[in-house]
Amino acid sequence: MHKKRLFYTVALGLVLVASMLLSSCGLFVKAPLGTEENPIIWVFVPSGEMERVAAGGEAMADLIFQETGLVIDTYVATSNAAAIEALCSSPPNAHMASLNTFSYIVAADQGCVAAQLVATRYGDPTYSGQIFVHADSGLTSLDQMAGKTYCRGDETSTSSWIIPSILLKGAGIDPDTDLEIIDTNSHDANVAGVYTGQCDLGGSYIDARTRIEDEYPDVMDAVVVIETFTGIPNDGVQYQTDFPQDLADQINTALLALAETEAGQEALDTAYQWGGLELQGDDFYDGFRQFLDANGVSAADIE
Repeated sequence: MHKKRLFYTVALGLVLVASMLLSSCGLFVKAPLGTEENPIIWVFVPSGEMERVAAGGEAMADLIFQETGLVIDTYVATSNAAAIEALCSSPPNAHMASLNTFSYIVAADQGCVAAQLVATRYGDPTYSGQIFVHADSGLTSLDQMAGKTYCRGDETSTSSWIIPSILLKGAGIDPDTDLEIIDTNSHDANVAGVYTGQCDLGGSYIDARTRIEDEYPDVMDAVVVIETFTGIPNDGVQYQTDFPQDLADQINTALLALAETEAGQEALDTAYQWGGLELQGDDFYDGFRQFLDANGVSAADIE
């Protein structure tokens, strides 16, 4: 009896030791990526009202699961910079993203993310931006903006800051010294900030004003556009550079198919007013990189 108990005790001890050795050597296999135990993490930037972006992201993830069986957890980062950090940290805290244009260039130039899908709106993979003021402000041109308060998403927001800051410099306004900056974290909030008088001017994509019409029905008349700009490469879907390409291919195929369905179009529109998606790699952004370089704007300044 004692010998049998001793045998089981020794056997159990050997099993425990073996388990510890296997664990320390990393031989216990983690659940496959894309399962409930190890979901794919998709980070979104708060370019719009966060609850709406979150709802659109969750809807896309649910539709992808129905198509592929891949489990994707989505969340909206608190800022563009936080989304970049999630992708570029070691180890990364996100596997895929929908970064805005300049944030993508910042992250891609750090070597931690690569574009594979670009959004389209009205069939166009580029978009336009605007600078606006309140209709009662008396402001009509950028050269009047010294000493004014400016609403932007954050320092990496392409259409609410990067390009407007270039245009303001061209009009003789130094954005660093001549403006008081308020970071709102969304285009919707930029428009609302000008509408309510929090800011004298702001920037956004065209036309973020429509996003707050339910709350401010007269916003299209009360907030007037004084400057527009075109040809900005759209945002889209990007993957952390170590993400398995076979999984990315499954997700890309599913998203392209879903963009042709009513449910998919609704999810894309809810998140970012995307009309569709198309396959595009990092070189799609090269022309915009050249534009930034020509105007003395470097992604390295934001890292």
